[in-house]
Amino acid sequence: MIYNFMFGRIIVARSRLSRRVEKILDEGQGALRNVIVQRRIQDSETVAALSRIGEVLTRRLFVSDKSQMLPNGGNESASLSANGPDRSLLGHLRDRLEQHRHATSGVLDRVAAKARGETRKLWIADSIVAELDKDDVAALAGADGGEIDIFENAKVSLPAFNASGLPMQASDERGSAYGLQLTNALAAWGAYGARGGGVRVAVLDTGVDGTHPDLAGKIDAFQEFDGNGNPTGSTTPHDSDRHGTHVAGTVLGGNAGGSWIGMAPEARLLAGLVLPGGSGTVAQILGGMQWAVDNNADVINMSLGGLTLEPDVRSPYNQAIITALMAGIPVVCAIGNDGHVVSGPPGNDPFAFSAGATDSDDRVAGFSGGRTHRFIDDDGAPPTFDPFVYMKPDVSAPGVDVLSSVPGGDWQRFSGTSMATPHVAGAIALILSATTIRESQSGTDRAFLLQDLLAGTSRDFGETRTDQRYGAGRIDVLAAIAEAHRQGFASQPVA
Repeated sequence: MIYNFMFGRIIVARSRLSRRVEKILDEGQGALRNVIVQRRIQDSETVAALSRIGEVLTRRLFVSDKSQMLPNGGNESASLSANGPDRSLLGHLRDRLEQHRHATSGVLDRVAAKARGETRKLWIADSIVAELDKDDVAALAGADGGEIDIFENAKVSLPAFNASGLPMQASDERGSAYGLQLTNALAAWGAYGARGGGVRVAVLDTGVDGTHPDLAGKIDAFQEFDGNGNPTGSTTPHDSDRHGTHVAGTVLGGNAGGSWIGMAPEARLLAGLVLPGGSGTVAQILGGMQWAVDNNADVINMSLGGLTLEPDVRSPYNQAIITALMAGIPVVCAIGNDGHVVSGPPGNDPFAFSAGATDSDDRVAGFSGGRTHRFIDDDGAPPTFDPFVYMKPDVSAPGVDVLSSVPGGDWQRFSGTSMATPHVAGAIALILSATTIRESQSGTDRAFLLQDLLAGTSRDFGETRTDQRYGAGRIDVLAAIAEAHRQGFASQPVA
């Protein structure tokens, strides 16, 4: 019986891969295909991390009330790690590709040998980006032995977003954008004296206008990436559109225009240009994620994504997100702007921390995505993921008529889950600057503690527990910091 089960599982895995490859071959043009060939997760450390991730995701889905999302159910102080953040794991993850590069039978070596032109290895996803003949792609799918996944290096565009006029609540925004008020960011500044200082937020988007008065002097690093995920060497901050500057403003903008626009105005920015002019490739985004992790980001913001109409999720972002979590870095993603029962990768990946959009009255925006998904794991990970059913988004945040910076020293209101996402990333920056979590926790413990604090203290305007519209609820960063202090993560003794 066990043998038959395992045999059946392998057949399903190959069938699913074959269908994906057939789609790549059928829909492309010409004799070549640009693909991402990814080794399936096999090393023991990553599988162990997956077990931990599975426990957390299961707990989030089946809790009877949101307080049970909090560490230890919110009933006792969390234990602190004595060792501090451990980034030595990144060396282990990078070594994966090096080990396979030196292995004579390594599948990534075989891909590189058949590639037309240059290849790009991405350690963050244990992948290689290559242009291959159609016959070579088909041969890989038929003879992989369960070792690899193959994905198209597909085009990715910004989710559709709207630039809007003056909303009715504008009279209430003379001191700050309304999102900072609803999420209690302003209250958190006053209560805990923390505004994101010392925290690095990576925004992977269309770039950033480094001269904007709300962002000038806050950019620690800038890098642009090409279609294969290679750094281009362009390190002078600039925005190829408007989107990236708007998103960055909501994360850490100041009040140069007379209103505070950023959740964590003292945080530092790592700006990756992965969608030039609003359009790029999967490999560009993976390259940006790798750069962000290499540059010690504390949280990654990705207000971008594709479109998924089916419940099953298996995307090339999966391993990269897992790697970031293992390094203690939450990956905050937009869930998409195509409405209910629709979502997009990477936001619909089970390991992403995805954001839906609400308006100034805490109603879910009609465009905000979300649905129940099924993660099919073909690579021998723990039974928790065979399959795993879950709901997205994880949380929601203001995303309608959001005031923020745009290139040229101006300000404008945009609507989209792209605008909700930086509220969540900025909230994580505030939590890190107001607690000892950054210094005392590491790996998945750190990443999931931050996520659980926001989800477990969010304000629930929807169905009981997690739902497909609000997720766990609209975030409240003041409540999240207060809970972190109660759990024993106070940056200074609480009177």
